[in-house]
Amino acid sequence: MQWLLLALLTALCLAFYNFFIKLAADHISAAAGAVILQLVAAALGGLWLLWLRLKGQPLEVSGKGAGLAIAAGLGVGLAEILTFVVFSRGVPSSVGTPVIVGGSVLLTAVLGLVVLREALSWPQALGLVSIVVGIALLARGH
Repeated sequence: MQWLLLALLTALCLAFYNFFIKLAADHISAAAGAVILQLVAAALGGLWLLWLRLKGQPLEVSGKGAGLAIAAGLGVGLAEILTFVVFSRGVPSSVGTPVIVGGSVLLTAVLGLVVLREALSWPQALGLVSIVVGIALLARGH
């Protein structure tokens, strides 16, 4: 599967993730919602790991890889909790999700530029500026 198609499928999954958090936020506490979400995600990941193991695929784990995965888990866990809190405060999905996701894209790009010393073309820089403008417009209207 081409990377772009896979990336768009990932975006669809993240859209469902944010949409269902928005729907759930009025019916469950942020802590309970985040724990249930994380348990389901862990179970899904566990099933995938088991399936790969049963297929005989080698599963490499290094200390550095595990540490970075733990750091990513902390980030996503906090993001899930905070997303529930944001939506429980009445922020519309059409505003909160673009601010959260757009902000994430922007900050990840900045980390890539500063920490990983990645390059950025002018069209890509213009895309990031567009995200900043979009976040400002969305936040201003609410």
